[in-house]
Amino acid sequence: MEAAIKTEEKDVLILAIESSCDETAAAVVKNGRTVLSNVISSQIALHTLYGGVVPEIASRKHIEKINQVIEEALQEADVTLEKIDAIAVTYGPGLVGALLVGVSAAKAISFSTGIPLVGVHHIEGHISANYLSHKSLEPPFVCLMVSGGHTAILEIDDYISQKMIGSTIDDAVGEAFDKVARVLGLPYPGGVEVDRLAKDGENNIEFIKHKILPDNYNFSFSGIKTAVINYLNTKKQKGIEVKKEDVCASFQTLVVEELCSKTIKACLEKGFKKLVVAGGVGANSFLKKRLSEECEKHSIQLFHPELKLCTDNAGMIASAGYFYIRKGKGLSDLNLTAKPVVGLN
Repeated sequence: MEAAIKTEEKDVLILAIESSCDETAAAVVKNGRTVLSNVISSQIALHTLYGGVVPEIASRKHIEKINQVIEEALQEADVTLEKIDAIAVTYGPGLVGALLVGVSAAKAISFSTGIPLVGVHHIEGHISANYLSHKSLEPPFVCLMVSGGHTAILEIDDYISQKMIGSTIDDAVGEAFDKVARVLGLPYPGGVEVDRLAKDGENNIEFIKHKILPDNYNFSFSGIKTAVINYLNTKKQKGIEVKKEDVCASFQTLVVEELCSKTIKACLEKGFKKLVVAGGVGANSFLKKRLSEECEKHSIQLFHPELKLCTDNAGMIASAGYFYIRKGKGLSDLNLTAKPVVGLN
């Protein structure tokens, strides 16, 4: 790859495609840090009708939108394919049908133009979103990965090197938020609604009375989710009306304190002075507040992507793709395929 792209001698333009779930996205990023365009076609309104993402519908909508967002990204960046140095695409993890649309589009462009193709891990993309928001950010640091499908604490040693030191053993935190929201009858996407209602509620319900996996950095959110559901069912059977705001505040406080305490513990015990947050749940206002308070208390620098880069987007995939090729990683041929489940390298 180094022979194909001399990253130290010229500006490197990456065209990226992201279609792992319900956002059809394309972007052009220069040198892994400067966003020239970042186009997202959201399917939220469509999936709201069903209370969550319907994979088949998501795939069909990606097919409709993929060429449109790629063309728009190039136009907004004011570049042609002749100026593009590499095409980065999310190959996994995610919904297999959705991923296939993006991977197929990227392979078609690569085949027809000869532009190098780079397969990018979705989670490494989320981490790289911070390099777009914070131009001077460099590893090493601890990363708290919080999204609808993933929850983990990672040691980031280099731009393409990481070590997982803790993860969820069951539900991802975003999944737990969405399931609680659904039981409460809140609209999709549920996590946003829980955060909104919690601001007007009180943390006055004790859902769980024991410590959750106290001796390691792992998380468990299935029990918390079940405790909330059982609480609501019990109240309903007794004909007792619940205050949704208090349920949201109590649930959110329990979850956020678990995320915050173990992440800060990892920073202190591992000797890191920088903490990076990645993933859609990173937009949660209470998580931001509590991490900010704890990081200030312990003299830890805290980095969040700007709000529009927290959720799925192609800019983060372009950034990760740039750092891949700097290290000679990720160069793919036309055998690249979608992988719904794939571990971190």
